[in-house]
Amino acid sequence: MTGTIKFKIDGEWVEASPGMTILEAALANGIYIPHLCFSDVTEPFGGCRLCLVESEGRLVTACENPAEEGMNIVSESGRINRIRRNTVSLIITNHSRDCLTCRKSGDCKLQEVASYLDVSEDDLERLRMDLKDVPPDDSNPFFIRDHDKCVLCGICVRVCEYVGAEAIDFAYRGHDTKIAAFLDRDIMDSPCVSCGECVEACPVGALSPRTEKPSSEVKTVCPYCGAGCEIHLGVRGGRVVSARGVRESPVNRGNLCVKGRFGLKFVNSPERLKKPLMKVDGRFVEVEWDEAIKFIAERLSEYGGSEFAAVASAKCTNEENYLLQKFTRAVMGSGNIDHCARLCHAPSVAGLKMSLGSGAMTNSIDELRDAACILAVGTNATETHPITGYRVLEAVRGGSRLLVIDPRITRLSEAADIHLRNRPGTDLYLIMAMSRFIIEEELQDTDFIGSRTDGFDEFREELFKLDLDEVQEITGVPLEDIRRAARIYASNSPASIIYSMGVTQHVNGTGNVLALSNLALLTGNIGMPSAGINPLRGQNNVQGSCDMGALPDLLPGYQGLDDPEALEKFSRAWDSEIPDYGKILPEIFEDAAGGRIKAMYIMGENPLLSEPDIGKVREAFEKLELLIVQDIFLTETSELADVVLPAASFAEKDGTFTNTERRVQLIRKAIDPPGDAKPDWWIISRIAEAMGSGEFSYETSEEIFDEIRGLVPSYAGLSYDRLESGGIQWPCRSQEDEGTPYLHADEFPKPGGRASFIVPGYQLPEGPSDEYPMILLTGRNLYQYHTRSMTARVRGLERFLGTEELLMNPEDAESLGVLDGDEVRVTSVRGSITVGVRVTERVMKGTVFMTFHFAESPANSLTSPVRDPVSGMPGLKATPVNIKPCK
Repeated sequence: MTGTIKFKIDGEWVEASPGMTILEAALANGIYIPHLCFSDVTEPFGGCRLCLVESEGRLVTACENPAEEGMNIVSESGRINRIRRNTVSLIITNHSRDCLTCRKSGDCKLQEVASYLDVSEDDLERLRMDLKDVPPDDSNPFFIRDHDKCVLCGICVRVCEYVGAEAIDFAYRGHDTKIAAFLDRDIMDSPCVSCGECVEACPVGALSPRTEKPSSEVKTVCPYCGAGCEIHLGVRGGRVVSARGVRESPVNRGNLCVKGRFGLKFVNSPERLKKPLMKVDGRFVEVEWDEAIKFIAERLSEYGGSEFAAVASAKCTNEENYLLQKFTRAVMGSGNIDHCARLCHAPSVAGLKMSLGSGAMTNSIDELRDAACILAVGTNATETHPITGYRVLEAVRGGSRLLVIDPRITRLSEAADIHLRNRPGTDLYLIMAMSRFIIEEELQDTDFIGSRTDGFDEFREELFKLDLDEVQEITGVPLEDIRRAARIYASNSPASIIYSMGVTQHVNGTGNVLALSNLALLTGNIGMPSAGINPLRGQNNVQGSCDMGALPDLLPGYQGLDDPEALEKFSRAWDSEIPDYGKILPEIFEDAAGGRIKAMYIMGENPLLSEPDIGKVREAFEKLELLIVQDIFLTETSELADVVLPAASFAEKDGTFTNTERRVQLIRKAIDPPGDAKPDWWIISRIAEAMGSGEFSYETSEEIFDEIRGLVPSYAGLSYDRLESGGIQWPCRSQEDEGTPYLHADEFPKPGGRASFIVPGYQLPEGPSDEYPMILLTGRNLYQYHTRSMTARVRGLERFLGTEELLMNPEDAESLGVLDGDEVRVTSVRGSITVGVRVTERVMKGTVFMTFHFAESPANSLTSPVRDPVSGMPGLKATPVNIKPCK
């Protein structure tokens, strides 16, 4: 090894990397030193004193003291082991001894240390057994806290601080010391987020999951948010029973959130679809696959071109999204293919492609740890992308400056240096003002601007047309706070921008993205590690669905329908003419309602809850002549279908997902699908073959992936064999290419290789009025997901949030005469719903907040279908509403 430290342990020379502690070096060299409180995911604590070693005649803790060149360490001696044995004996006398029934038995660090030190009954008999007999805390649905087994190692406290929850700490003193939540309440009454990191890290049985132990594990990828965390999925008896993070994963480094660790048992639900269903006289009847496929093939043959539309899925694999768009274009002759990216990051795809030449996240999640500054705009990452949130908080603890632009108070805003609490929908004005202040204070990167960008002079001219007093009036943010934030962002490099749907789900979503891109270009924070502009994708495979061409204006790999070479390539590969541009998702429903689209195929999506103005969406579905829905559960949308096809879940098939940082990762089959359920790619292929196509004779998902990499240059260097050892970030253009952790290092994928400053158009969302004086914001909650088709089947998650609630500021609640828990009627120009109220300071006066998770109180019956003119994104985020108490 180069750049290593050499020193002796018990007379043997060992090597260590700089920065390693004595304990880390010993373990890395296969030398065991007893320890209980050490964890390689937290800072050293030195609390248990079991790792005492001798250095130059002094006893020191090996976990806290760094390895140094030439030092001579004694890890074993009579003196050291006497101290260790006494320490362990004292711990055991205060510890429950139900080892045979303890879940941790066989994997317990206390057992390991006691066995290593030969602790005997004689050692224990001279000490008084003194259990505190504290009853276990079984309030959490996912794990149990048993104080009688706690060894006070403090790992759980440090891990809880690491993830930002800070729900527990040492309490009381001396003999009465224990790990407790605030005021010694049950864990369910604390800020605990049930991520299970403490459970995973606990060295003994003090924290134990309520899950069964698996008989085997399969490495795969979490099916929830776009972070793409790698997991070891635990299987027993053909069921999913557990999940734990993959420590070697560059995405999550072993960390998981509550859904990734405890929210995967939806796979086992008895409500899973098991056979094809066909509607007869208004009721579903089960049929065999041959009958269902024959019926679909015959009916779809009646339609063609613009009469047909398909909705792909960010929950399905790259292979399956590729096949559905290929089926739509090559078999049905239609360009009408879109998916949920239209409702989350269509402005990112459009805006970043215009300015940078690529619509993808420029950097990697793990790089956030080393950013000198992080600007988080319109993202509640600790709830919606928890692993990303962990990295941001880790960066803050390491000294990074954090700036947050968000109307709501969130965990990130509480950790921020500056929280710019702007009025909903005014981000563009605030970000443009930041750019102006950077230029006024001459903090821009002039060299970068001159050598790597175009359009700066026009952009600068536009900035100085801004009326700053008007900016302050529109945003509600003092100009001096905006100036301070601009100064911090421009003066701390590398600086990273992260954002999500608080930026994009507006009628000026593309303008917001362009403003952020301009800010990054202005300061040269592009093309280097820990910088960039980073849209956080909402679902596990939104990035992949876009990559695969599940968009009406782009072929796979973002190859344009106006590119003759691309058209010729795909036409030859698919043996078909490539249709022209199709309709975006909102237009698809408009055309269905107008009778122009007559048949629709929906894979793994539930538009009847996720689309805006869902009353109109229902009308569109009811007008269709044929609706085919393919899913794992009978959703609100599939209830309206003519045919429902049972699909395999992520745990029941092979394939690839592409996460938010462009990392292509393998998912692996762990169990068989229930009943006659099949992978989505199998279903599409069999329907295409029944319709006479000879281009869908696939037998494995790997065959499909090989076709993809032959047509998509950025995937050309990828293969299942290469992905077996971990994900690779595109572009990866050859077998020798190791992938691309960050984009635009040397040039931008635009003519001339230069990025563009683009002046965004200014457009404000609908504002409040006398009739609708409040603004409704929508978003997600940590414990539920999207339209709840998966999370509603996990009983433990329902314990945390089982019904919708409307968050309301105390001043607004008082003026309406509303108390916590009261029901109110929320009305917009599009509809009305009833929902319970939770009074909280976390929302601004004049605004309310709710999720779109619950069919019983569907927020999207209120939201606006008015669209961003560039990307087609509906204005979901800010809706004027009227609120009246239900009395």
